[in-house]
Amino acid sequence: MRFLKGHGTENDFVILPDPDGVVDVSAALVAQICDRRAGIGADGVLRVVRTKQSSEVAEQASAAEWFMDYRNSDGSVAEMCGNGTRVFARYLIDAGLENATEFGVATRGGVRRVRVEDNGDIAVDMGKPVVLGESVAYVGGVEYPGVHVNVGNPHLACAIGDPVAQLDLNHQPGFDPGVFPAGVNIELFNPVGTSRAVMRVFERGSGETRSCGTGAVATAVAAARLSGDTLGTWTIEVLGGTLTVTLDEDTSYLAGPAVLVARGELLLAE
Repeated sequence: MRFLKGHGTENDFVILPDPDGVVDVSAALVAQICDRRAGIGADGVLRVVRTKQSSEVAEQASAAEWFMDYRNSDGSVAEMCGNGTRVFARYLIDAGLENATEFGVATRGGVRRVRVEDNGDIAVDMGKPVVLGESVAYVGGVEYPGVHVNVGNPHLACAIGDPVAQLDLNHQPGFDPGVFPAGVNIELFNPVGTSRAVMRVFERGSGETRSCGTGAVATAVAAARLSGDTLGTWTIEVLGGTLTVTLDEDTSYLAGPAVLVARGELLLAE
């Protein structure tokens, strides 16, 4: 099986080209691939399938030729991944599968429009985030209130006074399973100056990652609410670099670098 490796602000993914949707990508195989010692190592797997070949999203085929079948590093299926969508788009462009500077990508969270910026960055229309209330996360015995935001997948974005650099995120933060029965991505952030935040994230099914695109959007939403606004452009600093999130009346946009770093042949077998 051919593979490629790419990342967006060090949120890294293994890409599996499977245009006709014939490869059986089991949870066990995904976990093997993503293992950083016994596999290739990644935060998740992006399987590249023609939309019309996938019964899950076939109705999106008129708006997007390619489906991003995204799996977390533990093999679980996810609805959406912001950085993954940007890396997926970079692959489609580099492979000559998309020639336009703007096109749609099918995901379980709906079609996402992507655009190549003048500086080479990839921007993606993330849709309008939905604020569903408030909840709390627990890290090291400390309770952090946060905002429940849906960005195609569930997030709990918590503005905290403690420096995020000092947090221990080696273990799953606590959360209310009554609010998040399917789990949740948890962002902890420090607002810094005007329209800027420093963020760390513990992703559902992957653990702490160097970056999270949907998490950056959720953080921008929570930070904007904290500042008394709901619109504008936010700079989100993550462990792997910097992302830009723009919130407007109708949608949100995530922009940043997306690069491919390797290609080869996968020899793993279940």
